[in-house]
Amino acid sequence: MLPLAHPARYHSPRPPPPRRAPAPAPARARLPARARAWTLARARPPSAGAAETEAASTSGGGSVLSFLCPLLKLLGVATSSISSLARLPWGSKVATSSAENIDSATRAPTLQLYEFEACPFCRRVREAMTELDLSAEVYPCPKGSLRHREVVKKIGGKEQFPLLVDASTGVTMYESGDIVKYLFRHYGQGRSPSSGLLESTIFTGWVPTLLRAGRGMTLWNKAGVVPAEKLELFSYENNPYARIVREALCELELPYVLQNVAEGSSKMDALLRISGSKQHHHNILSSLVTSPRTTTKKVRKRQRITSNTEVILLQVPYLIDLNTGFQSGDYKKILSYLFQQYSISS
Repeated sequence: MLPLAHPARYHSPRPPPPRRAPAPAPARARLPARARAWTLARARPPSAGAAETEAASTSGGGSVLSFLCPLLKLLGVATSSISSLARLPWGSKVATSSAENIDSATRAPTLQLYEFEACPFCRRVREAMTELDLSAEVYPCPKGSLRHREVVKKIGGKEQFPLLVDASTGVTMYESGDIVKYLFRHYGQGRSPSSGLLESTIFTGWVPTLLRAGRGMTLWNKAGVVPAEKLELFSYENNPYARIVREALCELELPYVLQNVAEGSSKMDALLRISGSKQHHHNILSSLVTSPRTTTKKVRKRQRITSNTEVILLQVPYLIDLNTGFQSGDYKKILSYLFQQYSISS
């Protein structure tokens, strides 16, 4: 009896199936977790050093910006700067300024542009607007758009970008090449688009989109807050810091008034008055000139930085939000503000 009872107790506690069953379960559980983490990482907006500090001061897991720091290091100013180099000289300075734009900073623009930041053909139109010193109402249309893509279909009958609406002439048109030619014909004092502006898009127009890994293409998953008044952005197309801010505005689908202030712009004085930054930058330049590490050659170079044009290059981008009174020329503070102010709470 004893030899029979011993094997009976021995076999019952160690059946192989129960021990093997739990083993696959943890492996299967890890896969969705990784997938969810990857989805969240892709959905996060770019961040900055100032955003890191602000995120640390908020409640740990609830901070939107606490997930963004690695993304900024990967897709920060470096890739945006290389993107600007790839598109030089287009979208960097005013080629011709229409007489109608002398007081454009104080008037509502008549041009409406439906586009998204990562689109190379939309970029072509924005470059033309920079060279013509034109202002426009910009309606970002990222993939997954909650509002503006539907408007585009109602206006033009199809979801295609860019779409330009000129309220002053009643013109509505697709196709970036046709839009650029139209803008130069009506606002360029009879001049043709600058050499290579139209042709170069095929070769280097995709570079910023690739380098920036599609930033400014897809709606952020917490976007949805609609401001009562449009934001206002002083910018020019090929500025690397302004590009990062425009990406954020696109991913949040925030409409804004674009005031182009490239080198030679008629709106530079207006920006200096609004920002009150002339004295601020004068102090910065003075400190650079008197720095003990500054060589004679550098002193001469920096002493030449006296024109409004060169001061503006240090100020752009500059964002104004009449809804809250916020205004800043620091792209890090702008990013932090936009994603905190216009994100839907969890």
